[in-house]
Amino acid sequence: MLQQRTLKSLTRAVGVGLHSGQRVEITLRPAQPDTGIVFRRVDLPQPVDIPVSAMAVSDTRLASTLGRDGAKVHTVEHLMSACAGLGIDNLYVDITAEEVPILDGSAASFVFLLQSAGIALQNAPRRFIRVTRPIEVREGQGANEKWARLDPYHGYKLNFEIEFDHPAVDSTGQRVEFDMSVHNYSRDIARARTFGFTKDVEMMRANGLALGGGLDNAIVMDDYKVLNAGGLRYDDEFVKHKILDAMGDLYILGKPLLAAYSAFRSGHALNNKLLRELLSRTDAWETVTFENEKLAPKGFAQPARAW
Repeated sequence: MLQQRTLKSLTRAVGVGLHSGQRVEITLRPAQPDTGIVFRRVDLPQPVDIPVSAMAVSDTRLASTLGRDGAKVHTVEHLMSACAGLGIDNLYVDITAEEVPILDGSAASFVFLLQSAGIALQNAPRRFIRVTRPIEVREGQGANEKWARLDPYHGYKLNFEIEFDHPAVDSTGQRVEFDMSVHNYSRDIARARTFGFTKDVEMMRANGLALGGGLDNAIVMDDYKVLNAGGLRYDDEFVKHKILDAMGDLYILGKPLLAAYSAFRSGHALNNKLLRELLSRTDAWETVTFENEKLAPKGFAQPARAW
């Protein structure tokens, strides 16, 4: 049986929110089978649990935000991406503010935290959402066109293409494919950082956003070049970060996907729109388990690999 996974022990981190600039403590704790991933706002007078689900996404401007009963958690996508990459099914995320800490701007710190806590197999079958018919969402036309799509696939792969019309971005890879059966999430995707442009950062800060952002947790560019002294971590770090984000956004579904995701200039909003479209089309997906691990797609049966 392909089993569900949680943590062996709890683990903690302290950081700041990318947009709020607030100090925040996050504690990752084991959870029982079939719990899913649940964010818990422990700073509120009455703690509020916010289980991840496509319908719990309440805002997609600049990040993915989950909400329930008036409580919110912003910028969940990097942690969710790490959980997707390592195959974590059940987890409690205790958080002391309304935004997940940005840490180094990638998912690498969350991968480190999860692997440090240890990954435990549970006596319950891992449930997948298997896409059986193509689903596609589109927005805009011409130069403003963007789209995202899911196709049937025995496994999980993502293909993303970007277009920013910026010299620093244009000189790097614009398109990348990541396949869970072939590649290593921790090595190939997790270290890709979020990025921004100085002109946008100034505008966002004027609006009370990006207050915790800087060169230590983001790739920052002026009109021509990357300003970070160390340069890029990957030759195609920009588009790889878009895959990192997409993996986090799609894992908000609450179960791992068996599908091929492809996208052009997609973002948090369109990714969530794609999930909602999928869920509304009950003829386009089914829930499956694998009693025989040998029948599962390659890359899912093995324990999560380290760096």
